Amino acid sequence: MSLALLNDASRNEALHWLHGLYEHSPWVADAVVDRRPFASAAQLKHLMAQAVREAPRDLQLALLRAHPELAGRLAERGELTAESTSEQLRAGLKACSPEELARLRELNAAYLARFGWPFIVAVRGPRGTGLTRAEIITTFERRLDAHPDTEFGECLRQVHRIAELRLNDKLGVEPVLGHQVWDCAELLALHTDPGFDALGQLTVTYLTPAHQACQVQLVRWMNDCGFDEVSVDAVGNVVGVYHGSTLDAPRLLTGSHYDTVRNGGKYDGRLGIFVPMVAVRELHQQGRRLPFAIEVVGFAEEEGQRYKATFLGSGALIGQFDRRWLDQCDAGGISMAEAMAAAGLDPAGIPALRRDPARYLGFVEVHIEQGPVLTELDLPLGVVTSINGSVRFVGEVIGQASHAGTTPMDRRRDAATAVAELALYVELRAAAQPGVVGTVGMLNVPEGSINVVPGRCQFSLDLRAGTDESRDALVADVLAALERIVARRGLHHTLEETMRASAAPSATAWQLRWESAVVATGATVFRLPSGAGHDAMKLHEVMPQAMLFVRGGNGGISHNPLEVITSDDAQLGVEAFQHLVDQLAQALPTP
Repeated sequence: MSLALLNDASRNEALHWLHGLYEHSPWVADAVVDRRPFASAAQLKHLMAQAVREAPRDLQLALLRAHPELAGRLAERGELTAESTSEQLRAGLKACSPEELARLRELNAAYLARFGWPFIVAVRGPRGTGLTRAEIITTFERRLDAHPDTEFGECLRQVHRIAELRLNDKLGVEPVLGHQVWDCAELLALHTDPGFDALGQLTVTYLTPAHQACQVQLVRWMNDCGFDEVSVDAVGNVVGVYHGSTLDAPRLLTGSHYDTVRNGGKYDGRLGIFVPMVAVRELHQQGRRLPFAIEVVGFAEEEGQRYKATFLGSGALIGQFDRRWLDQCDAGGISMAEAMAAAGLDPAGIPALRRDPARYLGFVEVHIEQGPVLTELDLPLGVVTSINGSVRFVGEVIGQASHAGTTPMDRRRDAATAVAELALYVELRAAAQPGVVGTVGMLNVPEGSINVVPGRCQFSLDLRAGTDESRDALVADVLAALERIVARRGLHHTLEETMRASAAPSATAWQLRWESAVVATGATVFRLPSGAGHDAMKLHEVMPQAMLFVRGGNGGISHNPLEVITSDDAQLGVEAFQHLVDQLAQALPTP
């Protein structure tokens, strides 16, 4: 089948071709068939998902209940649809060991009793090549503990993923470029910091051996993709330049970071390196040069996990590397200067990294959304309107450690309960204003004991808002609350501001380019702000910037091992980047 044939077919023929995408639910195809012509597979997928989302709850529930149990009685009796039979066979569910089969039956019964519909997962997985039985059982066990409303939504999203893969098969669609992005993420995630590797966790912090291994891998890939210049600069950024039609052509700057949070995901930051890399590879294979160069930067540091400094990589490109940071020490007592020396980097070269904005057309960044908005709307892409401004602090409240049994409640100088009170205030204050968020992400009682009133409590503050004015008002209120709390409790505190970033609205012209690019893929344009900070915030200070979000799976979770995307969504991200580049090439005069 092809889209052209589907668009030209009679209504009955079209319904026949669309049969089987949604398990025993022909009403989905019937709801969209008259929306032809479909501009793309992406548009058809979204229209079907939209039809399900707009359907009454009882019809949605019937759709879920139309799906068979994994390795259940219907499979044993050979009564599954052809599509389900093929999918369960690919996942190896026909080859379950007796122990696996017993566990699946146990989970099926527990799930049905808890939720009232069968467990649904796209067993072909995010790449389309299949989950292992162990992965399926682990996912089953995890989701069994979910809230019913959360699980209802996740099951519907899994239904859409199953339909997407089935439609790909019917149309002969293979997201080859998306597979390349997905595979890069898997391979780069093999490098993780000592201690985390044994736990199966991904953690890559600034200038560790795993971080340097990522540098080596990115350099190798950029060379393989056909970049004309590839290097690691003085701060640890991996920089690849694909020349334009002339050596003095202006440049489009793009990229993102390759460091991670502790026990993080495979796509945060890294997606924004892989997407333009794959696009450049396509240009190179075509022998095509543009009226501008493409400079892709894998920023060495953005997360602020090892040292109390963030945006080291992108900050260096705009001349904002504070040499006092070199004296900061990590938890192991290693200074940043020592870490750089051990990695073969010379801080003396950092000032020379400052880019001349006059040479650049702008900065664009592709990033996983890191939130639930796109996935709840069944949209693969989102155009970012602005990046929230943020301020971070680390602090400590100091009281008096004392015996938990002999110190009366009205005599205590408890540092931990003071920070707990502050955390509750932050939650209430941020929740009272739309577009504002506040987090106390770290709480630590040094040398705490079960029978000792905490005398010290270390904490962090992360305060964000869509405008600098809202952010600053939040900061002022939180700091005033901290002063009131410690004064009332007879305590004192220290507080250090570790990061301040202004809100970064997208440049109008570049946002419109992303919107046109999304339209060109056949996806629906959706605009949303970014609550997370990004390297684009730093480049925003010297040149126009705009971002594109790619939907995340598992409810959009990020900074978490469950962070995931599909290769189909990655494909659309690459295509959107290619369309943006093509727009820009057409707008610029050819030398």
